[in-house]
Formats: sequence, structure tokens, C-alpha cells
Amino acid sequence: MAGKLYLCATPIGNLEDITMRVLRTLQEVDLIAAEDTRNSIRLLNHFEIKTPLTSYHEYNKIDKAYQLVEKMRAGENIALITDAGTPGISDPGEDLVRICYESGIEVTSLPGAAACITALTMSGQKTRRFSFEAFLPKDKKERAEVLKEMEQDTRTLIVYEAPHHLLKTLKELYQALGNRSVTICRELTKKFEEKRKTTLEDAVTYYETEEIRGEFVLVIEGKNRSEIREAEIKSWESMTTEEHMALYESQGLDRKAAMKAVAKDRGISKRDVYAELLK
Repeated sequence: MAGKLYLCATPIGNLEDITMRVLRTLQEVDLIAAEDTRNSIRLLNHFEIKTPLTSYHEYNKIDKAYQLVEKMRAGENIALITDAGTPGISDPGEDLVRICYESGIEVTSLPGAAACITALTMSGQKTRRFSFEAFLPKDKKERAEVLKEMEQDTRTLIVYEAPHHLLKTLKELYQALGNRSVTICRELTKKFEEKRKTTLEDAVTYYETEEIRGEFVLVIEGKNRSEIREAEIKSWESMTTEEHMALYESQGLDRKAAMKAVAKDRGISKRDVYAELLK
């Protein structure tokens, strides 16, 4: 009988945030795959867990994934942990999960700490809809494309950043998104946890003179829907009603459907559109 992959959430700072279920699972599995064994061994030693440990990280994630799958096919149960938080969230774990599904290996996730959710819930930003961006891409072209997509996103945006890149990233976000509200969370669940609800402009000014230390989660206000609507109406107003009608008719809409679409775009009634066309 094949074994199973257990995704085990570990603390993002405070060791008390680990669950009893995760502790039991880490003790019972045959092998623990860890992003950084040097970091993870301290956690395991703290809870007196003696389960064998193996490395699974960005630089061996594909070859090692197939090795782990073979072990699970042979009946071994394996737990996957990351340096902190929930594995599979923007880390090599997502590749192992994908390969497990392709190979018919059962996967289950044991819930626990996640920096993105921890930051979101305490941010004071809207929480119903959000987009988790993790670390922005390092590639300049891809990074620019992602920032452009974020500019139009109405959801709350969550971004991770390391201290040595924070100021640069804040400047890029300010330039791309404008002066949005942002909550900057630092060292979550740790002794020097800090939350700063401010604006992107003020955040840039603050960190230009402040010593930057710790790991950061940025929770950023999404684009206001009314701003998007105003911009749409403004773009349509730059066209004449006849040009606007011709645009929709060129797309295959009949006269009646085109008038309805034009009226909706411009925020006026179909009667107003008709009157404009008669001028």
C-alpha cells in the first residue's frame, strides 16, 4: 500500500503556534523533508522529535521529488515542512504536491501558521477578497508585468519582502499603484512584532531613514472600483457617440445591442444615445 504526503505547517516565529496534530504526525511519519535541515533540526530538537530528516529545497526540488515519490510508492509516509509557515505556499513544496498528484500519491495538508493570513487578518485592510503575490519576481520583465497586473486588481494585495529589498520594493509599488493604503507587518508572532498602517508614500519616506531589519509582509489596499469606473467613462467620453456605436457594430453587435452597450459604458440612457445620434 502506498504511503502519503503530509504538508505540515510549522511556526513562523513563536514555537507555541505548532499544532498537536503536526507534532504527532512528525513523530509518526517515516521521513521528514525539510527546506533547510539546519533550521528544521532546531525545531525538531525542541520538541524531541527523532524522525529522520532529508533536504528538499529549490535547487533539488524536481529530482528529489521523484525520489520521495518512489519512497511513498514503497509504503513510506513523508512529512514536508518549510522553514516557517505552511509548505506549498510559494515554495518548492508546490512542485512536490503536483508530482504526487501526477503519480497517484495521496496528499493531505495539516493547517497551521501562515504569514500571509496572519498579516491579512490584523492589517485593517479589506479581507473578503485578496491576492497573494508572495515575493515579486526577480526577472525585470516579469516583475514589471506583475506590477502592471496588480495596478488594476481590486483585491487586497499581499506581498512578502526581505529587509535588504524592502525600500526598493516599496518605491516600485508606489510608482506602479499610486499612494495606496498599506499595512507593513514585521517579525510576525515574534518578540518584536510590529504593524504599521500607513500609505505607500509615507512608508517610502519612513524607511529611507529607518534601519530596516526583520522579515516583512505588506498588505496593500486594492484599486478602488469607482476609480476604475471613472477612468472607463472618461475613456469613452473621448469618443463621439457615433464612434462608440461604430466600435460595437464592428464587433458584430446589431444596432439595438450596440446602443445598449454604449449607454451602459457612458452611464446614460438608450434614449440619450438615440438623441445624440440624431444630432
